[in-house]
Amino acid sequence: MSAMDTLPAVSREFIAHFGEMGSRWGINRTVGQIYALLYLSPRALSAEDIVETLGFSRSNVSMGLKELQAWRLVRLRHQAGERREFFEAPEDVWEIFRVLAEERRRREVEPTLSMLRGALQETPGTDQERYALDRMRAMYDLISLLLGWFDEVQKLSPDTARKLMGMGALVSRALDFKERVGGGRAKAARRPST
Repeated sequence: MSAMDTLPAVSREFIAHFGEMGSRWGINRTVGQIYALLYLSPRALSAEDIVETLGFSRSNVSMGLKELQAWRLVRLRHQAGERREFFEAPEDVWEIFRVLAEERRRREVEPTLSMLRGALQETPGTDQERYALDRMRAMYDLISLLLGWFDEVQKLSPDTARKLMGMGALVSRALDFKERVGGGRAKAARRPST
């Protein structure tokens, strides 16, 4: 019986799921499972604890921990009287989300924005180039708008961010109502008077 078998069934399922989802998120199965184990653990774990629990090789665990540290999803903890290093995931899910969003922005969005910025400096010579640049401008504008919104949300406290996200449906309905009312006024203004 491995140490993994001693975990509650729901924990084993969560860890397995994170392994499967890892490849869809751009990380390998091992890294996803290491993260899930650390996230569920009530205490910081050493690499040896992870090796024993998940049954992975020491080198795979070491590489996985380095990758998770590079993503800032795990923190290194030193414990008094211990020579080993211990690792833990942040407890606050909002902090985890914020870090993930920042890292994805830095690794994926910023390079795209930079490429688009450079491309938009070009002067179109043909209709095809003009069309392509117009499409790139639309993408650049949308990404810039989303990043501006993201920057503002990042300034909010976790409690305020939760409230804002909880208001999603309410805001959507209010905007829909405003559009219907505003649209009705615009139509009435265009109708000829009798």
